[in-house]
Amino acid sequence: MKTEQIEIDFSKMNGLVPAIVQDARTKTVLMLGFMNSEAYEKTIATKKVTFYSRSRDRLWTKGETSGNFLEMVSIQNDCDHDSLLIKAVPCGPICHTVSDTCWGEKNDVNPLLFLTFLEDFIEKRHLEMPEGSYTTSLFKDGINRIAQKVGEEALEMVIEAVNGSNDRLLYEAADMLYHLVVLLTEKGLRFEEVVRELQVRHNPEWHKHN
Repeated sequence: MKTEQIEIDFSKMNGLVPAIVQDARTKTVLMLGFMNSEAYEKTIATKKVTFYSRSRDRLWTKGETSGNFLEMVSIQNDCDHDSLLIKAVPCGPICHTVSDTCWGEKNDVNPLLFLTFLEDFIEKRHLEMPEGSYTTSLFKDGINRIAQKVGEEALEMVIEAVNGSNDRLLYEAADMLYHLVVLLTEKGLRFEEVVRELQVRHNPEWHKHN
């Protein structure tokens, strides 16, 4: 999660750098704007993506009129330090034409992609350990308690599968999956590694470990 101050070369375009905005969840490219140093600093400070408007000759925070803000997740510099990739969560359509993107594309959220977003969120909790967070309390309780919670939620999921409704099954499955991600994070692992293991097993030549 790159939200710290980074080195940016503003000298090549008279104090501006292009800033590409990508949806942090769907990976869809939403828009292109320009930032000067003030816009960058304001974005870092407020976590709302702010640009420099060349036509209005002033800073403008995306959504200041429409309410369709871009909530910043991370900012990355390119190899030449003169263009930015901003990952953000849009709070509505991005284009002034009320399209999801400035290229007229749909920005449909694949629910599976939210798992990566959730992983990043839990990883951030693990690093920052904010007070009052349930996830923080799990990390403070330690690996034994986290593992116990995974087992408890898995059992509740099984009970709902056998004797409950589909709605309750989904509810308990979500609880189990969330606690599993917490467990993997505590162990320094990512869910992507679980998926890679499944990919390996999908190979017809795969044999179960002894």
